[in-house]
Amino acid sequence: MPSHRSLRIAEAIREVVSSAILFELSDPRIRAVTVLRAEVSGDLRHATVYVTIMGSEQDQERAMKGLQHAAGFLQARVAARLQTRFTPVLSFKKDDSVKKSIAISRLIDDALAADHPATGDAPDLGDKSDDDLAEEAEDEDER
Repeated sequence: MPSHRSLRIAEAIREVVSSAILFELSDPRIRAVTVLRAEVSGDLRHATVYVTIMGSEQDQERAMKGLQHAAGFLQARVAARLQTRFTPVLSFKKDDSVKKSIAISRLIDDALAADHPATGDAPDLGDKSDDDLAEEAEDEDER
């Protein structure tokens, strides 16, 4: 289990890297990149930054190359923030968990739609307005 210190350092790395990608990097290859989390090794010498990248597979590969190219710049930003004896060497990994969760959510929605056709979903309330329904609910509560 990671120590409290390594968790704090990982969170600081995530904040610094995501802020630098958003506001300081001007590399056109790095677009639509979201930093999800960072993990630091036990000796605090290596850090893996997990990112998700929107776009085609070609755009994702281009963005990963851009991130690897900018790793030194980002590591300097981390060094200024952390002020530790050793600055973790940054490496980047693509994390597809967001895309997988979206795909699973779509599958669930499709399965629910297949089970419950659009017609006949809602109970027939007749011509009653929202005010009429609210009054009926209040009357039932009073009983």
